[in-house]
Amino acid sequence: MNPTMSSSSLCTFAALAGAAGRPGRRASQKGGNKRAVAQPLAARCRHGGATCGRGPAGTPGGQLPTTPRGAQGGRRHRPARGVEECPAGEDGTYLRNGPGLWDLGDYGFRHLFDGYATLVRVSFRDGHAVGAHRQIESEAYKAAREHGKVCYREFSEVPKPEGFMSLVGQIAKLFSGSSLTDNSNTGVVRLGDGRVLCLTETVKGSIVVNPDTLDTVSKFEYEDKLGGLIHSAHPIVNDNEFWTLIPDLIRPGYVVAKMDAGSNERKFVGRVDCRGGPAPGWVHSFPVTDNYVVVPEMPLRYCAANLLRAEPTPLYKFQWHPESGSYMHVMCKASGKVVASVEVPPFVTFHYINAYEEKDEEGRVTAIIADCCEHNADTSILDKLRLHNLRSFTGEDVLTDARVGRFRIPLDGSPIGELEAALDPEEHGRGMDMCSINPDRVGKEYRYAYACGAQRPCNFPNTLTKIDLVEKTAKNWYEEGAVPSEPYFVPRPGAVEEDDGVAISMVSAKDGSGYALVLDAKTFQEVARAKFPYGLPYGLHCCWVPRDK
Repeated sequence: MNPTMSSSSLCTFAALAGAAGRPGRRASQKGGNKRAVAQPLAARCRHGGATCGRGPAGTPGGQLPTTPRGAQGGRRHRPARGVEECPAGEDGTYLRNGPGLWDLGDYGFRHLFDGYATLVRVSFRDGHAVGAHRQIESEAYKAAREHGKVCYREFSEVPKPEGFMSLVGQIAKLFSGSSLTDNSNTGVVRLGDGRVLCLTETVKGSIVVNPDTLDTVSKFEYEDKLGGLIHSAHPIVNDNEFWTLIPDLIRPGYVVAKMDAGSNERKFVGRVDCRGGPAPGWVHSFPVTDNYVVVPEMPLRYCAANLLRAEPTPLYKFQWHPESGSYMHVMCKASGKVVASVEVPPFVTFHYINAYEEKDEEGRVTAIIADCCEHNADTSILDKLRLHNLRSFTGEDVLTDARVGRFRIPLDGSPIGELEAALDPEEHGRGMDMCSINPDRVGKEYRYAYACGAQRPCNFPNTLTKIDLVEKTAKNWYEEGAVPSEPYFVPRPGAVEEDDGVAISMVSAKDGSGYALVLDAKTFQEVARAKFPYGLPYGLHCCWVPRDK
């Protein structure tokens, strides 16, 4: 897991060179040219070789890659061999965001979500693939690089106070929001006007990047008076609009806001008041339909006391309140009115997959169906993402079980909703997270989803899985010791069928190398892979930027 990497005059590679993997080892943080250097990737076509079936067999997986290996920053590599006959049939750039630097001087972060953001791109053009990566230049990252210590509040880390007055100052800065991180290490989206935005759960952590050079362009400044210190890390974005949720920690509830393409102004749509608990439930993501916004109220709720702690609890900034109830609210996009609010069984989810409107024979909407990656109401998933746990796989099956959780929210005034598994979780190895669908099906009835599943025993999702929600089956790709990241679906231009396209994932191999994997989304067979000349740490979420946009 922890080979020494070569130093580099390229700041982005040098910063990663000392990342992760070696707690307590001092990283090289200085360099000259900070620009990302594109590296042609060794690419080849593969037909077959992937495990494609209806259920994982259960062989051990590899450790989570939390350190890049063998990077040769700034050196040129041989041009790629062609990625031939890629089914997408379209040139463009795959971008992946995620934490990538976990060590500062002699100090090592504790949690996967703490790492400073690393942006990776693979550009496909004329049968070739070119890759690059670099750190996002957030204020939190730049301050940490300069001072060799944490300077802002991260997911599980806070700056160490140097005395009582320093502690008082930190508390004041917490309530003003100035001490919150802007480390945008979670999502990456292409807005309707073409800007590419990296996000995290703090509002100040919205950063515009250049998808070609990976330059950090600027902060994304919201030009409105809605305020809020935190928001959903996963807005719903299309060519015309941007939907987000803003939790209200003072008067527990959620503000639903919309932003038009080309604008920086969020507009108030409506508000949902919480029905239970001392604080809003965590809303890392949420789904929408054509006409409604689904606002989840999970019993894993924000906790002011935990926000103030210098040392993290097993639930970090949250607290589990099953006695407070679990609810799903539905708001009309047009009017901002809440049209349904139902109690549902307890649940824990990071990521929603999609939602759509269930209609009767006369076309009237009778219910909302909302699907998510649900962890069987088990909050231990948060603490199992500590780096120590992820770097020390011993062969025991410790990954928390997960399923495609399907909510049915009736619109007839009924007070109770339903939550059940949309298919047998054994189809995808009882692992389910990091999902994508055909973007044309967002908010509409759909059949297929692409996600990370499990081949057990494992301590982290280690397969790619295609879920068929009609047949209630799954096809799974697996390579021994490999750890794939979120598979992102790219439709073929002019496609009619929902699964006509490719699924692209960045994979860390057992030998420490990294590659971009291209699967035919229909058959879920591998058709191409493009190798990076060095290993990469695990990343989170992705987007696709067509070349003409």
